Amino acid sequence: MAYQGTFKRYELKYLLTPEQKQMVLEGIAPYMKLDQYRRTTIRNLYFDTDTFRLARRSMEKPAYKEKLRLRSYAQATEDSPVFVELKKKYDSVVYKRRISLPEQAAMAWLLEGTMQAPDAQIGREIAYFLDYYQGLKPMVFLSYEREAFYALDGSDFRVTFDENILARQTDLSLQSPAYGTPVLAKDRTLMEIKVSGGYPLWMTQLLTEGRIYRTSFSKYGTAYEQMIYPQTHPVPTTTTTRERSFFYAERTVQRAV
Repeated sequence: MAYQGTFKRYELKYLLTPEQKQMVLEGIAPYMKLDQYRRTTIRNLYFDTDTFRLARRSMEKPAYKEKLRLRSYAQATEDSPVFVELKKKYDSVVYKRRISLPEQAAMAWLLEGTMQAPDAQIGREIAYFLDYYQGLKPMVFLSYEREAFYALDGSDFRVTFDENILARQTDLSLQSPAYGTPVLAKDRTLMEIKVSGGYPLWMTQLLTEGRIYRTSFSKYGTAYEQMIYPQTHPVPTTTTTRERSFFYAERTVQRAV
């Protein structure tokens, strides 16, 4: 089956309440349609170093950042197709390169180096990334339920809604079921608008009327911040609960600056 191997676009994020999501769904109905997969569970393995170099870099909010993940759109088997994805972001523009391989072959390439890189430009880019960041391995399993809408006018304008975002540091396999620790409140939906140019006027009006504002939210970065950072940066045991809250709030501000 044919698939798109390269992307260059803006990916802008919004956190919605249930009421805002319903308003957006009603507002986009004349212009967009839910894709053929309807509501699907996306599974990801994020590759990183033992010290979470890529996650830490992302949390610093640099002008340029990159990540490597393995993705499937269903619970995988050894022979089912998965995507090796190299995702880069520079000056707010997202560049994504991906190759489809059987799950077993993809893991052999990324983790064991027992398979030669696919003979294509994208394969060479991913191979260079693996060579540059020595010792990459699966560090976090992250899944979420997604509804994706495409534009009826044939443009590349897309809107996705992600819920039930779960992360874990064990059982790191796309062949495993989706489970883990929630990284987003149950009453919130992460909406992403994906577009190569400007928003349609009707979408701009919809966001304005709903008082829906852009936010910065990285699924992998949030999982690192909530689950992993507290393990590697423990609060002194003599502090009170209130002092611990101030401690983590200060650390979060420091990383955002």
